[in-house]
Amino acid sequence: MNKQRSFGKKEELKGFLFLTVVLAPAVSIALVGGYGLAIWIYQILAGPPGGS
Repeated sequence: MNKQRSFGKKEELKGFLFLTVVLAPAVSIALVGGYGLAIWIYQILAGPPGGS
């Protein structure tokens, strides 16, 4: 009893829109925010960049 579910064009369009409108921006915001947070924490521990 192996049932395979076939997706129609409507479901495929909904999935594509979800990925492009919701998931991709959320992931990119999380990555940029996480990188900024890591730099901020590093600068708190190591001091600001600059000369001697």
